[in-house]
Amino acid sequence: MAILLLFAAFLLLLVIEVPVAIALLLSSLAYIDLASPLPIQIVVQRMASGLDSFPLIAIPLFVLAGNILNGAGIAERIYAFAVALVGHVRGGLAQVNIFGSMVFAGMSGVAQADAAGLGTIEIKHMKERGYSAPFAAACTAASAIIGPVIPPSVIMVVYAVTAQVSLTQLFLAGIIPGLTMGLSLMILVWVLAATGRVVAPTEPRANIPFIMTSFWRALPALVAPIFLTAGMLLGFATPTELGALTVIYAIILGFWTRDLTVASLMMHIRQSAVTSGILTLIIASAVPFGWIISVGNYTSGLLEFFESIGANWVVFLLIVNVALLIVGLFIETTAVLLIATPALLPLAAAYGIDPIHLGVIMIVNLLIGAITPPMGVILFICQHIANIRFSQMVRAILPFYIPLGLMLLVITYWSPIVMWLPTYFR
Repeated sequence: MAILLLFAAFLLLLVIEVPVAIALLLSSLAYIDLASPLPIQIVVQRMASGLDSFPLIAIPLFVLAGNILNGAGIAERIYAFAVALVGHVRGGLAQVNIFGSMVFAGMSGVAQADAAGLGTIEIKHMKERGYSAPFAAACTAASAIIGPVIPPSVIMVVYAVTAQVSLTQLFLAGIIPGLTMGLSLMILVWVLAATGRVVAPTEPRANIPFIMTSFWRALPALVAPIFLTAGMLLGFATPTELGALTVIYAIILGFWTRDLTVASLMMHIRQSAVTSGILTLIIASAVPFGWIISVGNYTSGLLEFFESIGANWVVFLLIVNVALLIVGLFIETTAVLLIATPALLPLAAAYGIDPIHLGVIMIVNLLIGAITPPMGVILFICQHIANIRFSQMVRAILPFYIPLGLMLLVITYWSPIVMWLPTYFR
């Protein structure tokens, strides 16, 4: 089949370490040139039309807002508040790590930002308090993937644009799964500490005045996700417009706390431009790739295959999860999402699966791949921060796959956990 040329070219380019965006683009060009009667100019046209989307503007806005909030000392304030609130719970600073990531998730929108920003503070303090460096790094990596599930989320913007679904509905769909993922990780830490499998000294229980003091210091940071969620629910603005307002709020907050200067603001803008440019290039390069899959009607062959083996929606989602977990081990999360979405949407529709539900399943699945060897990028970030060997990192992360895997199953097969909020506010 001609479609095999497309995927063979893509995989070959990845094997020889061509960047993902260039590999997507070159494989599409090879397919159009060698196996299609269409003019090669169609690739450029599809790239341009794929970027002509208002929600995509939210990507640089959320990235910039997260960078400014992180650089304005917000991470330290969130960490201090988390210590005061849950530091005395069995598991100590590991519980603080997860709780802090759940709060920070409402600001960053990028798992790498959570791991590199808040994670640097968390791993440092955990090592100083006697926690093993591998466990601290593993806990940080596992909790970092909560960030893109709880809005705002850059990867949700990518899926919403690709699948042509409501970004507001998708943001609402991620709130409960993200919170329950964090809760499941906290339960695991409690069990590991209670059974003595990890050394996890607790912090002294904070008194009410200290909790209130840390709360007031962190309140400006806590307002940002509340403002974003309330704005979406009340229809005050679109997620893209709320992203712009969050950037303005972050700048005002940074200068008010005197943790942000003009020089540091320009640095955050440059960093955000680089990150957004990379993501935009991947998105643009993946558009013709996904378009070839869509117009070629290759998904009808997959549907016939599922029907031939008597697969119902339960089996279909199981196969999707297994396939995405495997592919996510080797290919960057955004690229997989952009490639798989056009192929899976028609199949999901045939089985009566809501595209919002499918999106959350795919995103959680691929984020688990981001902390899974051999190519899990968040593993490398946390390994570098903790200054440990990769083998130590892999061994320490293993227990965290249990709650994350169970939550993936719940999200997959119990749709109300995903669809209740979008349906209620629809």
